[in-house]
Amino acid sequence: MAIPFRRAKAEQAALRLGMYGPPGSGKTFTALLIAEGLAKISGKRIAYCDTEHGTDFYCKAVPSRRVHPEAFDFDAIYTKSVTETAEAIKTLSDEEYGVVVIDSISHMWQACIASYAGKMTKVGTVPIFAWGKIKKPYKDLVDYLLSSKMHVLLLGRQGNVIETDEETDETKVVGVKMRSEGETPYEPHILLRMEALKPQKTNQVADVIAYAEKDRTGVLSGRSFVNPTFDSLIKPILGLFGSEQAKIATTDETAAQDAEKIAEQDRDRQNVSQATFKDFTARIQLCKTIAELKAIGNELTPKVKAKMGPDDVATLREKYLEREKELTAANGKEAAA
Repeated sequence: MAIPFRRAKAEQAALRLGMYGPPGSGKTFTALLIAEGLAKISGKRIAYCDTEHGTDFYCKAVPSRRVHPEAFDFDAIYTKSVTETAEAIKTLSDEEYGVVVIDSISHMWQACIASYAGKMTKVGTVPIFAWGKIKKPYKDLVDYLLSSKMHVLLLGRQGNVIETDEETDETKVVGVKMRSEGETPYEPHILLRMEALKPQKTNQVADVIAYAEKDRTGVLSGRSFVNPTFDSLIKPILGLFGSEQAKIATTDETAAQDAEKIAEQDRDRQNVSQATFKDFTARIQLCKTIAELKAIGNELTPKVKAKMGPDDVATLREKYLEREKELTAANGKEAAA
């Protein structure tokens, strides 16, 4: 039964935010500011997946810290393992935790690639057929996060976009991207590129800039934020979130559903093909004259053949030609007699 279209409605109760940039661009600190604001509103805790102990000093009070000298309050795990991270996140209760931060998703992706123990190609690269297995634990983690009722922040390192000149065969850097599995930047509602502007004067503090490269809400799109905070980045879009979070099917769930539906459609087509084949075969065998046979042949239009499998169409054609020869021979004998 086909799924009916319905009037569109907002079914997003949780933020999905991606953030990437070079070292020192303020990713971790900005993520903690955002996570803290979201946690305070929900009255729940922050779960921080730290791949390199980058938060160690932020869980301490530092009076000389210019912004937020107080200690941030969050729970953390310290691992680069994508499987350990997934297992830990799946134990979280959304009644207790309101925000999950992955810092960095780049390490999770690198861990997946490093886990490949198979044979490499002659040039030392992973063979194409192996990528599906490599991506699976990473995609499972991302799929789970996207369907979570918790706010999700994905932090990544910055990588270069490299293209090869077709005329000179030289490679050149044409842009930057989040260093992760290729589909990752498309998943969040908002994608921020972070950058620290070098101060013009000695002892001057650098400004952190967040560029909204992607924004599905349309509120932040194309804007840049100097020294971004929860108030400047997130408060303007809070009113767009509802109380209901849409369930997004995982890759495995979708694949299983499609495989079952396709198999069912194949069975239906095969049944229709067989029924059509048997009907026309019987009618062909009952033909007494060439005229009757040609009348049946005229019924075998492209539309009718489209309902049949190639093998059944080919076999039916053979049946038709055999009966045509039999009727021609029979008519010849009658004429000779």
